[in-house]
Amino acid sequence: MAILLTDATLATMTDVYGLIADAAVAMDDDQILWAGPMADLPEVYASLPSHSAQGRLVTPALIDCHSHIVFGGDRAAEFEMRLNGASYEDVARAGGGILSTVKATRAASEADLLASALARADQIIAGGAATIEVKSGYGLTVADELKMLRVARRIGKLRPVHIRTTHLAAHAIPPEYKDRADAYIDEVAIPSLRAAHAEGLIDAVDAFCEGIAFSPAQVDRLFTAARDLGLPVKLHAEQLSDLKGAVLAARFRALSADHLEYMAQDGVEAMAAAGTVAVILPGAFYTLRETRMPPIAALRAAGVPMALATDCNPGSSPITSLTLTMNMACTLFRMTPLEALAGTTTHAARALGLSDRGTIAPGQRADLAIWDAQHPAELSYRIGATPLHARIFGGHLDT
Repeated sequence: MAILLTDATLATMTDVYGLIADAAVAMDDDQILWAGPMADLPEVYASLPSHSAQGRLVTPALIDCHSHIVFGGDRAAEFEMRLNGASYEDVARAGGGILSTVKATRAASEADLLASALARADQIIAGGAATIEVKSGYGLTVADELKMLRVARRIGKLRPVHIRTTHLAAHAIPPEYKDRADAYIDEVAIPSLRAAHAEGLIDAVDAFCEGIAFSPAQVDRLFTAARDLGLPVKLHAEQLSDLKGAVLAARFRALSADHLEYMAQDGVEAMAAAGTVAVILPGAFYTLRETRMPPIAALRAAGVPMALATDCNPGSSPITSLTLTMNMACTLFRMTPLEALAGTTTHAARALGLSDRGTIAPGQRADLAIWDAQHPAELSYRIGATPLHARIFGGHLDT
């Protein structure tokens, strides 16, 4: 199917915002053929079926590059515990936190997990997203990790969205492996990684490098196994303390290191040298009432690309709005609206190892968001209000 979008204000994200007024975009099936001022429209595209944006802002469709939307149960009670003074570590060490979600996820059927995940995916899609990364990490057995990954893949077959799946078996140490983290890596994390790869269920490998989870040495063994399979890696790093996870991630040329509140300058420099993207997750910072901010100014000064994501999960970031995430990044971390939009488009694509989306340019995927807005800054300015008018997914208008 070919379509011509006309009368648009484009934010191409190819040069700063890359704003073009009175613009058009020609698309054929799932690829952009041409984008530019309507006055320069090549004659060959003039006869395509057209749709007028009526002057609205058009951006690349958003990309949620860090989410955990497949899980069982909820953790509203723990939210209340934290408000009564319990820390994230207190909740985790008491058997709550991730492990309470593990129990619910293990008990849930694939059908139940799929139904709840689709509801969350629908909310993210309704906020302008066309690509969502989905992690495992709440099964913590070989069978349950594979169950989660199968459900994640299924989302992309049932909804107009691209799903990228990430193996995160090294997310927490389950009760049956208490004080035996090394055995868990050898007996569950690495075997489930190999099994998921054999089934074609994963695009990348992640881990939680933290005192309440896995040490750098343990993550190193997992990442070595991933590298042997030809899989890229990502890392939850420096969320609660500085274990030099970002330095480890950079050594493996990781696609991204995520959270980073406690990262020191050596981590910033290592990421800059490796080309590793910093994924900033203000939803978790907000929910956990953190006070230590990620080193935004240092990342900016070093030229480290900064992506943004919802980190949608039941415990520390129950948020499904990328535009709210953008506002939080600007308000809490002093990121600019330009950085926020780049963080949910071009840099988010890079954090997933994708070069075919995140900008409006010939050869890119025809995934666009049409907003009831005139300038890109409005997307970060409006608190929780999503002025999405329509999406174009794979060249098809989705209103």
